[in-house]
Amino acid sequence: MKIEALDPGTPLMKQFQETTGPITLVNVFDVPPELYEEFLTIWQADAAYMKASPGCIRTQLHKGTGGSRLVVNIAVWESTQALFAAFSTPEFQQAAGKYPEGITAYPHAYEKVAVEGICVA
Repeated sequence: MKIEALDPGTPLMKQFQETTGPITLVNVFDVPPELYEEFLTIWQADAAYMKASPGCIRTQLHKGTGGSRLVVNIAVWESTQALFAAFSTPEFQQAAGKYPEGITAYPHAYEKVAVEGICVA
């Protein structure tokens, strides 16, 4: 699997350097239809590992409609440090290497923004 920065000026490793939380990881995957079932099998194992990691609050997978190739994982973490710790383990790095070529991931971390009268941070 290829990992690309959604925002080339702020790749995920640069985001890991900021101490903040809670954060929401939005990881957009471009998955060719012929690799979808294999992707799901591997992602399920990865997600189970991440959910068991300290600091993971929740995760949810979404698939684009209308024949879209896009799959989005939205995961909430207590902090960038917690996500980085789980992401950096040899176990996760080895598991992440199991995705087949042809899949591209675009991970990016976000924090809530308060907008008066609309939403809270």
